[in-house]
Amino acid sequence: MPVNHYENFPVASFLLPKRLIPAVEAIYAFARGADDLADEGDALPAERLAALQAYEAALGRIERKETDADPLFARLALVVAQYELPLRPFYDLLSAFKQDVLVTRYADFATLLDYCRRSANPVGLLMLTLYGAVDDDNVRDSDAICTALQLINFLQDVAIDQHKERIYLPLEDLSRFAVSPAGFERGEARGKWIALMRFEVARARALLHSGAPLALRLPGRIGWELRLVVQGGLRILEAIEAVNYDVFLHRPQLQKRDWIAICWRALRMRA
Repeated sequence: MPVNHYENFPVASFLLPKRLIPAVEAIYAFARGADDLADEGDALPAERLAALQAYEAALGRIERKETDADPLFARLALVVAQYELPLRPFYDLLSAFKQDVLVTRYADFATLLDYCRRSANPVGLLMLTLYGAVDDDNVRDSDAICTALQLINFLQDVAIDQHKERIYLPLEDLSRFAVSPAGFERGEARGKWIALMRFEVARARALLHSGAPLALRLPGRIGWELRLVVQGGLRILEAIEAVNYDVFLHRPQLQKRDWIAICWRALRMRA
């Protein structure tokens, strides 16, 4: 996910079984490293793309079962072999990170969803694979949760992305609500901005709810992990609403007090 350190990745969770920690850490290191190549520092676009291409070449070596001197990829190769992880999700992540280097606007929601399909959904698929829980229904709901979390992150980070000259809100939505990309923070556009963000929040919430049954369907730790993830995403949406959608002055983040509500709601989740 195109954020500083891939916030939607459930790394180091206290619910994660110890046996899976090395695998999750290896996957996370790959995702975070590639994300940082696309997003951090002062490298030129051509340099970023070349670095991401090197990651892609390393995946090719893993696919061919060749030894890699880089510890990051050597560790990932062991995890891929041990859990029979598909490599397509890793390639999809790199595709999305390359897109971040080249694309700064999204014309419509369908185009944005395609980006989320590659930037967020692969994480859910890999986690399902680690838990041996891949089937059509689970993947469908996992995709909904991952995409919703990605959309929520976009809503959190409108100001940060704007500073990077990126806009992840679909241009068709901006046009529908008569919001100019150049006038996000202007007082005269405040009412229109609120209407736009209310629409975006409602759509992300509906998508997250649509995937939430997965958290109740999966047993054990992964189910509880997902309950917390879902409730955390919903809590962020509430935080956006609480500041009346002014994400420029107040970037909504989860505080310690929020986790009390999140845990309580996770315990009370029903189908």
